[in-house]
Amino acid sequence: MEVPLWKRLIVEFVGTFALVFIGVGSIVAAGYAGIDGGAGLMTIALAHGFAIATMVSATGHISGGHFNPAVTLGAVVARAIAASEAALYWVAQLLGALAAAGAMRLAVPVELWQKVKLGTPALAKDGIAISAVQGMLIEAVLTFFLVWVVMGVAVDPKGSFGKVAGLPIGLVIAMDIMAGGPFTGAAMNPARAFGPALAGGYFDDQLVYWIGPAIGGVLAAGLYRYGILARPGQEQAEEAESRRDQRARRRSPRR
Repeated sequence: MEVPLWKRLIVEFVGTFALVFIGVGSIVAAGYAGIDGGAGLMTIALAHGFAIATMVSATGHISGGHFNPAVTLGAVVARAIAASEAALYWVAQLLGALAAAGAMRLAVPVELWQKVKLGTPALAKDGIAISAVQGMLIEAVLTFFLVWVVMGVAVDPKGSFGKVAGLPIGLVIAMDIMAGGPFTGAAMNPARAFGPALAGGYFDDQLVYWIGPAIGGVLAAGLYRYGILARPGQEQAEEAESRRDQRARRRSPRR
């Protein structure tokens, strides 16, 4: 039985809220505690990874556990969700991210969240700067890995969604942040960038976090759906079978 759309939207709102609140909170906490360098990066990476792992494990069976417009876009490409439903997913995700960033802004003294710009992802500018094009490339590659894993464990019918999907998805989030965090913040998620940016008023480089993840998500989903899952003649056979079923239903006597 399919879960009603309104329930799935609640799950997407809450899951995105958790990711952004915990993610931003870990950055604020690291700044407050004076944890920087590798230790700070590890703390932030694990916080984001744990947040996604727990939320996907808890509620992924309800909504698919996207919590990310780029993942939802990939699901559209993979035909795992209708475009009309995806648009509502995006609204729920963006609202969840904004609510989480706003809650964190209210929950801690202004000096703490301003010190780290409310955890808003930004391109590295100290020392050797990262350009917008380089940032988009980094975000695209990192998001490619994320959506590729989501496709493998959650969309692929032979994947391990029912058991351990949250763990590999959380791990790929953590590994991506460890690799890309110092350069772009490793958002991999337009909602993760949008919520803190709007709540805190930091809008630098926002397009990087929309274009890069969108490109990475589409490429990963398209390659997996049509390169890995697709079989020669499979789609044609499925369409032919669907047409036969429709003709059979039309011909069957009504009772």
